[in-house]
Amino acid sequence: MTQDICGFVPASCDLLGLGEPTHLEPAFGRVRNELFARLVERGFRSIALETDRVAALAVDDFVRHGTGSLDAVMSGGFSHGFGDLDANRRLVAWMREYNRDRPAAERLTFHGFDASMETTSAPSPRTYLEHARDYLALDHDIAGLTGEDGRWSRMEAVMDPAMSVGETPEAEKLRSIADDMLNTLYARAPELIAATSRAEWYRAKTHLTAGLGLLRYHKQSAQRLEQAARISLLGGTRDALMARNLLDIRDIEARRGPTLVFAHNLHLQRNICAMPMGNMELSWIGVGAILGSLVDERYVFVAGSLGRSGILGLQEPDPDTYEGSLQSRIGTWGLVEAASIAAAGPRKDAAQQQTYFPLGQETIDAADAVLHISDASTAAPNP
Repeated sequence: MTQDICGFVPASCDLLGLGEPTHLEPAFGRVRNELFARLVERGFRSIALETDRVAALAVDDFVRHGTGSLDAVMSGGFSHGFGDLDANRRLVAWMREYNRDRPAAERLTFHGFDASMETTSAPSPRTYLEHARDYLALDHDIAGLTGEDGRWSRMEAVMDPAMSVGETPEAEKLRSIADDMLNTLYARAPELIAATSRAEWYRAKTHLTAGLGLLRYHKQSAQRLEQAARISLLGGTRDALMARNLLDIRDIEARRGPTLVFAHNLHLQRNICAMPMGNMELSWIGVGAILGSLVDERYVFVAGSLGRSGILGLQEPDPDTYEGSLQSRIGTWGLVEAASIAAAGPRKDAAQQQTYFPLGQETIDAADAVLHISDASTAAPNP
């Protein structure tokens, strides 16, 4: 057991995926902050969180340039309620202080790699496409084609194919316009960058790809399939968007150092994502499986594991479970090689909690290491 993550980062690593088995236990965010600080000493210069990529641009402006205020970026720079988490606030504040007196080339950068969506709902692409249109100085009537934003964002538009906007003539026209704008963005890159900046060009591209991603997601929601197959398709579409975002982020960060990626185990594990939803069993190919197939050893995955948690009501795990075996090896929290974990049984005391996913052999087999937190109440207390 060790608390030194650097021993699990080979020289080939560009993307280090650090997973958590639930979003509800704040101890993982605290440990992540401590590990990121150590990785920065090793040469990491960026972090990517499972939050809206476009909204996160405001967080990056704050940590790199001091634009705005901490309160403002925590309120508007995160999706999924992640701006309310104390560990995220501490991370953003620490990154700003680290960057304050450093040259621009050495500053840390903050990224989101998700879209502002949940599995069962997704917003209108209007604002993202309008940003790109305005940057390109075009006159497309985006709002006239999208109509009211609410008809896209309501849950029925995703859960009921008959209510979906994704295959309407207006949506098809929007996809054509967005595709043309992306081509124009590249074709005019020299003049656009000369007139604005490379950063503004990338910002326009980020908005445009987010809009395109939402159009693709809504198109998939219109597919008339059996419901479990439909929701699985949407899960795969979202994870494909996340993977593309991470590859784009690596293009930006390639010359500066590796990137730490923090998200749920389900997204980052190299094997098939599987989860229950009501009476459905869902499965799809996740971010980690996509990255593993495309970049090989440049992607490293550390799976998150949890022993006791007062917030989740998890007591000491049985000794014959994966978590129980790790409890005997790790006092508060630590990292172990995945290959060193012996076969065990699945944890049963959390079977009804869909927000928490215990370790399984399939996850361990596809991980390079496991971060286990034995007691969430004592792990990495805030400085």
